[in-house]
Amino acid sequence: MSNGVSTRAALNQLWAGLMLEELVRHGVKHICIAPGSRSTPLTLAAAKNGKLVIHTHFDERGLGFLALGLAKATNEPVAVVVTSGTAVANLLPSVAESGLTGEKLVLLTSDRPVELIDCGANQAIRQHGIFSTHVTAFEDIPSPTQDISPAWLLSTVDKAMYQQAQRGGAVHFNCHYPEPLYGDERDFSDYLQPVQYWQESHSRFTQYVDAERNGVAFDAKQWQDMQGKKGIVIAGRVAPGELAAVSALAQALGWPLLADPQAGGSSDWAGFDVWLQNEACHQHLLQADNIIQFGGRLVSKRLGQFISAKHWQHYWLVDPLAVTLDPSCAATARIQANIADFSGLLTEHTVSAAHLNPNSGWADSLKVASNHCLTTIRNKYSALNEVSLAANMMDWVGQYTTLFLGNSLIVRLLDMCGRMPQSATFANRGASGIDGLIATAAGVQRAGKQPMLCVLGDTSLLYDLNSLALLKEIEQPVVVLVTNNDGGAIFDLLPVPDAQKDSLYRMPHGLSFGHAAAMFGLEYACPITLVDAKLSIENGLATVGTTLIEVQTPAGESGDLLREMFSEIKHATLF
Repeated sequence: MSNGVSTRAALNQLWAGLMLEELVRHGVKHICIAPGSRSTPLTLAAAKNGKLVIHTHFDERGLGFLALGLAKATNEPVAVVVTSGTAVANLLPSVAESGLTGEKLVLLTSDRPVELIDCGANQAIRQHGIFSTHVTAFEDIPSPTQDISPAWLLSTVDKAMYQQAQRGGAVHFNCHYPEPLYGDERDFSDYLQPVQYWQESHSRFTQYVDAERNGVAFDAKQWQDMQGKKGIVIAGRVAPGELAAVSALAQALGWPLLADPQAGGSSDWAGFDVWLQNEACHQHLLQADNIIQFGGRLVSKRLGQFISAKHWQHYWLVDPLAVTLDPSCAATARIQANIADFSGLLTEHTVSAAHLNPNSGWADSLKVASNHCLTTIRNKYSALNEVSLAANMMDWVGQYTTLFLGNSLIVRLLDMCGRMPQSATFANRGASGIDGLIATAAGVQRAGKQPMLCVLGDTSLLYDLNSLALLKEIEQPVVVLVTNNDGGAIFDLLPVPDAQKDSLYRMPHGLSFGHAAAMFGLEYACPITLVDAKLSIENGLATVGTTLIEVQTPAGESGDLLREMFSEIKHATLF
């Protein structure tokens, strides 16, 4: 074996180690690894680094969502290591989600050397640019060679990570590793001489300086005009803890606060997705001249339609991401800023005295409508069904319980019927897919290490069933609550053809999840009354480990209940 070939394994390992160390200096603390041979340099470098928390999963699709959950909860970049071939392609769903919602994933995909691409070599696909525009930055890392300075490698990492720091989303490093992949370490002291000062420090190799001014600014004259008029504050997808600042602004203005389930709390105007169907309520809210919205990705389609139905004098949409987030194209100002900082700044410049602001409290009558609406729903539905569960379950959750909401009918029901607690709340509402929800929730839980309630539908759980393996050994209480209505009940609310509703849309499966819980060593409960459901959730959140709670409801029941509820609220006198 020539000296060049004999050093390949060691040089592969060296480059992988340099990359991971620089990523650590960019704030990467967690790394998620799937099994594979071609990824050996990265895997062994991660084990050797000593500053990384290593997470493993046998399914690359679930692994990507596990990393997504960790990134959501920590607001830090999380690395992902996979081998070559379709292992890489399986990351696309989680990458697409991060591209829309800004979580910082660092994808370290292993690849064959270029001479083995498109020649019939095993497990070799075209990985160059595989994630297209779903990633913020892409770097194709060539096969390690001493002809390329280590300074180039470190500066390439720095360039991509700076782009991620500015824009969020995923960055992709596609790393070509030639064989042999296994071997002894070698002395590369001479080769590393150009980066010796970096090795002796704890700083990044390339220091990027953000020359933009600190703080946030706004049009003070416009704000003076806005606050004296009738307006609405909307809280969409905001980070844990930010809702308090948004609520303080709404209170200072005397404007109603409409809080999405992802906002991490509720308000006295809860249930707006239902009471907006009442004409008197709808017309009263239309008196508003202005909207300030913090965060995007609203669950309520009805609220989106309300926003689209009028030309607003001012509609400020505030979010830290550099993306549009305005499907109605109604925003008059798209402000990229930290939500807590910006809402605090506006509060400081708000005249809160009621006698100086005649429109303060202009929508307080809708608090009565909200209370009447939610009370009606609770009193009407006392048997265990999806509506009564959504109306009550958040009362059974402690303040320090993290929530993860799936993308099934149940999240819409929580928006319609529930009052969300002041808890850290997470969801995948970028692409709003049902894939990878359990894995994402597992990532959120591992990062926060708090009790968690994960709520999702039966088709979502079936889609990500193998990710229950990530919840086997949990040191805090975790409850996975699945509403099993035998298929896609969300289609009961859509005008799909009746003749094909079951066969092509709902796709009933006839399955239950008791054996799945047993397969993965989880506790299991299947309550049959609302009281049983309450006790199951409370017991699950008081017991270390994971409990799978399955609420079984007849197919089609939820659609019938909702149509009945909508009809009653639409014609009721609510205030």
